[in-house]
Amino acid sequence: MTPTPPADGSRAVTPKNGALPAGPYSPGRVFDRLVFVSGQGATDPATGRMAGLDIESQTEQVLKNVAAILEAAGSSLQHVLRCGVFLADIEEFERMNVVYARMFGDHRPARTTVQVADLPQKGLRVEIDAIGYVP
Repeated sequence: MTPTPPADGSRAVTPKNGALPAGPYSPGRVFDRLVFVSGQGATDPATGRMAGLDIESQTEQVLKNVAAILEAAGSSLQHVLRCGVFLADIEEFERMNVVYARMFGDHRPARTTVQVADLPQKGLRVEIDAIGYVP
């Protein structure tokens, strides 16, 4: 049986060899040219394990996971319009920012960064969601 497409015309996006979602949601959804990427953790899809315990390693893996979903939708980090960054400890803001800036290069999406009480995976320091577009 073929699933019925949603009435809104959106489609789910799951990258090949991507990290599996931690719950009943799509890693990403495309609507027209917009790409909505669900919050990503630091799971390395190659190993199924968290990529390091430090904020730098985790931020890099999180953004690699975001990029994989964007690329599966026909987009990239260079076409991100907005990110939401959720930190376990706001004291790690500057260290996260160094990696974030390196991964995005000269591109500067709009962004909100907040400290949260907890994240859904033990040891997870950062989660990032994104909205991008297909050029």
